[in-house]
Amino acid sequence: MFAYILRRLSLVIPTLFGIMVVNFVVIQAAPGGPVEQMIAQIQGIDVGATARISGSNQGEVSGAKPSSQGVGQGSGQNSQSKYRGAQGLDPEFIKSIEKMYGFDKPAYERFWMMMKNYVTFDFGESYFRDRKVIDLVLDKMPVSISLGLWTTLLVYLISIPLGIMKAVKDGSRFDVATSSVIIVGNAIPSFLFAILLVIVFAGGRYLNWFPLRGLTSENWAELSTFQQITDYLWHMVLPVGALVIGGFASLAMLTKNSFLEEINKQYVMTARAKGLSENRIMYRHVFRNAMLIVIAGFPSAFISILFTGSLLIEVIFSLDGLGLLGFEAAIKRDYPVMFASMYFFTLLGLIMGIIGDVMYHVIDPRIDFEKVER
Repeated sequence: MFAYILRRLSLVIPTLFGIMVVNFVVIQAAPGGPVEQMIAQIQGIDVGATARISGSNQGEVSGAKPSSQGVGQGSGQNSQSKYRGAQGLDPEFIKSIEKMYGFDKPAYERFWMMMKNYVTFDFGESYFRDRKVIDLVLDKMPVSISLGLWTTLLVYLISIPLGIMKAVKDGSRFDVATSSVIIVGNAIPSFLFAILLVIVFAGGRYLNWFPLRGLTSENWAELSTFQQITDYLWHMVLPVGALVIGGFASLAMLTKNSFLEEINKQYVMTARAKGLSENRIMYRHVFRNAMLIVIAGFPSAFISILFTGSLLIEVIFSLDGLGLLGFEAAIKRDYPVMFASMYFFTLLGLIMGIIGDVMYHVIDPRIDFEKVER
C-alpha cells in the first residue's frame, strides 16, 4: 500500500500542472480580463455585478487603481486598441495598466512565474482588493468550514442510520414514507429550502426564531464562552439545515442500496443458516462491506460541500465565505484569487482522493490497490 501511495503522490504534480495549464489557457482566452475591467471602471461603465450580490464587500474593493490622468488624452489619435472600451485613452496609459497587472509580459512567462510562486504557496495580491490572496481566503475560511463541516457530519449522521433502517425494513410503511421525504429532498434544491426557512423561521412572514445574517451576532465579542458557542450554533441552524435537507437524500439511498445488495448475497444466507442472529449478521458482516463505498467517499463529499455547494446559501444568509469570494473573483476577473483558489482546491481534491483510497484499505484490508494495478 505504501508503494501505491507514493505512485499516487508522484502523479499529483503533473495532474495539477495539467489542470492549471488548461484552465489558464481557457481563462486567458475569455474576454473581459482585468485590464478591461479596470478600463470599464475608469470609463464609468463597470457593470457592478458583485456590488449587487454583496454590498458588504464594496469597502474592500479599493482597486489599486492607476491615476486617471490618461483618460481622454489619446482621443485625437484614433488608435485601435485590443481592449474593448479603450477608445479615447492614451496608449501609454493602457500600457501602465497592463504593467500593473503583469500583462506587459507574454502569457507563458506569466504562467511560469505564477506556478513558481504557487509552489511556495505565494499567491500574490488581489487585483481589485488591497490585500493578499491568502489573507482573503483565511478570512472567508471560517464560514465555509462551518458550513461544510456541520453539513457533512449531519448528512452522514442522518443518512447512514436512515439508509440502514430502510434496507432492513425494505417495502414496509416506514420505507415508503421515508422514500417520499427523500424524493422531495432530492427534487428541491437547497437554496429553495433556504428561502422557505427564511420565510417561516427568520422573520420572513411567520416566525422570527433565527437570525438572517452573518456567522455571529454583532456583540459576539462581549459574550461569555458558552454564550458565544450558543450564538454561533444559533446562526448555523438555518443555513446548515438548508444544505442538509437538500443533501441527505442521495447518501441515504446509496446506503440503502449498498445494504440491500449485501443482504442478498450468499454469505448472508449462509450465516443465517448457521443460526447467527440478525444483529450479528448485520453489524459484524454486512456493515463493513456495505459501508465501504459510503465511508470511503467522506473526504470527497466534504470537499464538495465545502467549496461547491454553498454559494447561494451564502448569498441568502449573508455569509461571506469562499463560494461568494470565488464568484466575485470570476465576475471581476480577479485572476490571482481565481487561480489561487483553483490551485489550492485542486491540490486538496487530489490529496483527498488518495485519502479516500487509503480509507478503502483501512475499512477492508482485503482491498489491495497494488495487486489491482499489476
